[in-house]
Amino acid sequence: MIVGIDIGTQSLKVVVVDDDLRPLGSAVSAYRASFPRPGWAEQDPGLWERALRPTIGEALEQASIAPQDVKALGISGQLDGCIAVDRQGRALAPCVIWMDRRAEDEIQDIPGERVRESAGLTLDPTHMAAKIRWWKRHLPGDVFRFHQPVSYMVAKLTGAHIFDHALASTTMLYSLKERRFDPILLEAFAIGIDELPELADAEALAGTLSAAGAELTGLVRNTPVAVGTGDDFSSPLGAGLMRPGCVVCGLGTAEVVGALHPEPAIDRQGLVETHAYADGLYFIENPGWLSGGALTWFVDSFGLADVAELDRRAERVAPGADGVLFLPALSGAMAPEWIAGARGCFYGLTPAHGTEHLARATLEGCGFAMRDVIERLDEMGVATDARLLLGGGAHSRLWAEIRADLSGRPVERPAETRTAPIGATMLAAVAAGIQPDLSTAVGLAEGALEVIEPEPTRKEAYDDAYRNYRRLFDSLRPMFGAG
Repeated sequence: MIVGIDIGTQSLKVVVVDDDLRPLGSAVSAYRASFPRPGWAEQDPGLWERALRPTIGEALEQASIAPQDVKALGISGQLDGCIAVDRQGRALAPCVIWMDRRAEDEIQDIPGERVRESAGLTLDPTHMAAKIRWWKRHLPGDVFRFHQPVSYMVAKLTGAHIFDHALASTTMLYSLKERRFDPILLEAFAIGIDELPELADAEALAGTLSAAGAELTGLVRNTPVAVGTGDDFSSPLGAGLMRPGCVVCGLGTAEVVGALHPEPAIDRQGLVETHAYADGLYFIENPGWLSGGALTWFVDSFGLADVAELDRRAERVAPGADGVLFLPALSGAMAPEWIAGARGCFYGLTPAHGTEHLARATLEGCGFAMRDVIERLDEMGVATDARLLLGGGAHSRLWAEIRADLSGRPVERPAETRTAPIGATMLAAVAAGIQPDLSTAVGLAEGALEVIEPEPTRKEAYDDAYRNYRRLFDSLRPMFGAG
């Protein structure tokens, strides 16, 4: 039996599978991020640690599995966080998470062209290198390592300071072609290579559960633990994706839109980034805007019971939301271009509009941003023949229909849309020798997909609304401080 963990922004998810990766049990523990000031976003790593044992225990109980029957553990989780730890592995402050943009000043003198050409990334304060530099300037102290959430948890459980090439490729410090840290970028950010975790393949063995790791998880000491990877990469793996041709839309707190490609193609417009992926492939993606997180914000702000109520209200309104538009830039814009100073907004309101129009516009606005990214992938020659919806937001039938209708292409949903922890179990299965290699493990993913066809009669209304969405974005550019 294998346990997979995903450290999300809004919850910790655990799945238990058998040796052939068939799901037997699962559990979720919710928590929240904190926002101490505009542009800042943090999370206490203790939230993840305290969630481990009870969530694993609940999943094991559901699966009727004892802790001593668990043969391996794998971890995936949110990208672009930054956690400073001391020599004992203790976090010195909250994790500066992916949506945090406090490090804007720390990238002003960094060679953006080098970041793009070597690392395949857009120079942006959300990436780890900028956050490390911010830490050193504002919170100097005795830091032993800087971690991302996945590598932090692996270190807590095993004592190994290690992360995979895909996570490293999100830092702005990694050379895609050389598959190592770029010495020029390390020097530009004034970061020592010994301040970072070591590099290894995601499916490699990081180590085994220490006594402290066994206590945190409730599992048996010396259980093998895989190196693990970020959720942007684990989710497609968990859905069985190991070949080009499919656009993945991961509808979590952030919406990640990307596709696999055989070459490290670079987007010189900077809308999408290039990351290392399994089996020598590359994941060309936009790392995401607040999407599922925007729905959570909407539910909280308008006093709805849950996201299902948001859907019910939105269903009362025709495509195009009667002229109401939403820009999904609550934590800065990531589409149709990256502008850190952008902010979300509704436009087109009249006394005839109510919360149902705002709900519909929110769902549609996130879909329009998805269209921005897919069109850019098409321009770059990245294959986008299929569209696969993953993550908690994929449970919404309405949101899936909107995405099919506005793109004019069918979308697919697997029976299990939260595939990040499934991907983590695949990595663990290989690390522990339960499966011979990652291709074999990924091939065991369940292939049943629901296909949602577009309704052609709605396409014209969505095309009109999309054009207005792009005009609104352009009109607000001066407000965003982007000229």
